[in-house]
Amino acid sequence: MSFNEEYREKKEYIENVLRAYLPEKEGYQKVIMEAMEYSLMAGGKRLRPVLMLETYRLFGGKGRGIEPFLAAIEMIHTYSLVHDDLPAMDNDDYRRGRKTTHIVYGEDMGILAGDALLNYAFETACRAFDAEDADCARIGRALRVLAEKAGIYGMIGGQVVDVKESGHQISGEVLDFIYRLKTSALIESSMMIGAILAGAGDEQVKAAERIAEKIGLAFQIQDDILDVTGAEEVLGKPVHSDEKNEKTTYVTWKGIEAARGEAARLTDEAVEELEKFPAQDKFLEQFLRSLVYREN
Repeated sequence: MSFNEEYREKKEYIENVLRAYLPEKEGYQKVIMEAMEYSLMAGGKRLRPVLMLETYRLFGGKGRGIEPFLAAIEMIHTYSLVHDDLPAMDNDDYRRGRKTTHIVYGEDMGILAGDALLNYAFETACRAFDAEDADCARIGRALRVLAEKAGIYGMIGGQVVDVKESGHQISGEVLDFIYRLKTSALIESSMMIGAILAGAGDEQVKAAERIAEKIGLAFQIQDDILDVTGAEEVLGKPVHSDEKNEKTTYVTWKGIEAARGEAARLTDEAVEELEKFPAQDKFLEQFLRSLVYREN
């Protein structure tokens, strides 16, 4: 099976998991369930659940006990995109090739849909406790990682500084801080949770965190590059949005070629560290590289 075929198969599995954990569209509040589904099932790379699943399997994890966390991580990522697209933030009308949630459902429901996805993500993750063979200690630890990496010391913290520092030039140190929190943190949680739920040791979990941090930075740098060089019809979202919002990026800081070199260096270092694990996962290695050498 080729890499693309294997990736397509894994994405299909994750799509099915997401559908299984979506709430029923019923009750007086059913419009919010519809907005949640519209946002969550809009496609995308499913990067975070794929990384979580592959890391889980890399450390010997088996069974379906990880599924609530696969759904939860994508719900959290999706809520961040829904809020990111709002008029008060990036004010984007299109995401993944179709109208953004607030354009379809209104700004009020866009806010509430994001809120609902974040809250429901933790409801969903907690369903891991329902499994007959649930390891409560591992699940509790995974929940803590999920909360911390999504919160003020993780993704939200990075977003705060990103918004606060828009409209003027910032230093490379501040830019790295934003990227490590805003983008890398949730990717770190994906690989860490996969390792934790599979029973990996503390050093292995820390190594997974380091790998994910590098991949998160490389992924965001490539995003910066594509915002300048990419085509809107390929990306499925507006280009030059960083310029419109007067944001400092790796491209404005170092130039395109230097940014490409930095993304490649970080990816090589991540793959090198991945290869130190006793078990090997060629798909995971290829997947990490594909995140940088991509067109959307």
